[in-house]
Amino acid sequence: MISIRLAAPDDFDQIWPLLRDVFRAGDTYAVDPDISRDAAFSYWMTQAAATYVAVDAGRVVGTYYIKTNQAGGGAHICNCGYIVSADARGQGIAAQLCIHSQDAAAALGYNAMQFNFVLASNQGAVRLWQKLGFATIGTIPDAFAHPQLGMVDAFVMHKKLLR
Repeated sequence: MISIRLAAPDDFDQIWPLLRDVFRAGDTYAVDPDISRDAAFSYWMTQAAATYVAVDAGRVVGTYYIKTNQAGGGAHICNCGYIVSADARGQGIAAQLCIHSQDAAAALGYNAMQFNFVLASNQGAVRLWQKLGFATIGTIPDAFAHPQLGMVDAFVMHKKLLR
């Protein structure tokens, strides 16, 4: 049974391997593949308005952050990032995290959620976000140098949040 809760600083010992493996692969996140543990901590935990973990039998199997997408007049829209451990993929955890994040974001006062850089090559994520009500509102051509596919487009996806 998966439970989702706010992440504590001590959770980063289990979050870091998930982030490290995804960032090192360099095929879904526009993050330096050589990011240090400390820089990843800042990116995922410190710069976020909130960070959550999905836990199964005491083990972190997924995580997400909520960040304000833009300052000032754009601060009512948030951005989120999600990662599920390789051995827990295909079990619906990403969907659970995204649904949870929408409720958490609304509770934090956000009116909408925007994903700024969803790679067109990440077809599973694109399908899931569409299934969960996100609209593709823009395409950035040749936005990402994918290590296997070369240049790929990135989508901007958006959803209004119910409060």
